[in-house]
Amino acid sequence: MTNATGDSQPTGVAALDSRRRAVAVAMAFKAAMALCFVVAIAVPLDHLEGKGMAFRFPLFMLSAVVVPLAWRGRFRPYPATADMLIVAPFLIDTLGNLAYVYDTFDATDDVLHTLNWILLVGAFHAWRYRRGGAANRLSRGDAWLLGAGLGALAIVGWEAAEWIVAETGAGGGLDLTYDDTVADLVLSTTGGMIGSTLAVTLFGSRRARTANHA
Repeated sequence: MTNATGDSQPTGVAALDSRRRAVAVAMAFKAAMALCFVVAIAVPLDHLEGKGMAFRFPLFMLSAVVVPLAWRGRFRPYPATADMLIVAPFLIDTLGNLAYVYDTFDATDDVLHTLNWILLVGAFHAWRYRRGGAANRLSRGDAWLLGAGLGALAIVGWEAAEWIVAETGAGGGLDLTYDDTVADLVLSTTGGMIGSTLAVTLFGSRRARTANHA
C-alpha cells in the first residue's frame, strides 16, 4: 500500500511509523504521563507544593490528543513518531517535577528548554513529512528554516504567556527575570534549530531526499 509520502515502500519517518510496536510505544508515553499525574495529585509530596500539578494535568494531557485529532485516519500507518515526540516534552517535565530534579539540579530548566524544543520541532517535521504533498517538495534548506522558525515563534509565544502570568498574578504568578527570559529564548531557539536539522536529515522520505539533491 502506498503511504502518504507517495513511496510504495515506507522510508524516513513513515518507516519508523510502520514498525510493529510504534503505536504501542506512543500510547505508553501517554499512559506514563497520566500515571505520573495521578501519583503527583494523589500522594502528598512536599516538593510538589506550589507546582500546580492539578492545574497542569488537563493542559499537559492535551498534547496526547493533538496528533489523533489532526490525523483522523486520513493516511496509514498512524503517525506514531509525531505523537511520541509531541507528548515527550510534557512527560519529561512531569517526571522532572515528580522526581525532584528541578529543585536538585539548577541546570535542569536550561537543559530541558533545549531538549524539549528539539522534540517539539521534531514532532512538527514528523507530522509534516507524513502529510505528503507539498511538504516533501520543500528543499532541505527551506524545510530546516520552516522548522527552526516555528520553534523560535513557539518560544516567543511561551515567554509572552509567562510574562502575562507574572504580570497578572494568575495561578500564583511567576518570579521571572530578564536573564531567565533571554536565556530561555536562546536555548529553546537553539534546540529548535538542532531539532530541525535532525528531523530534516532523518525523517524525509527517500524520494524527497533524492529530489532535493537533484
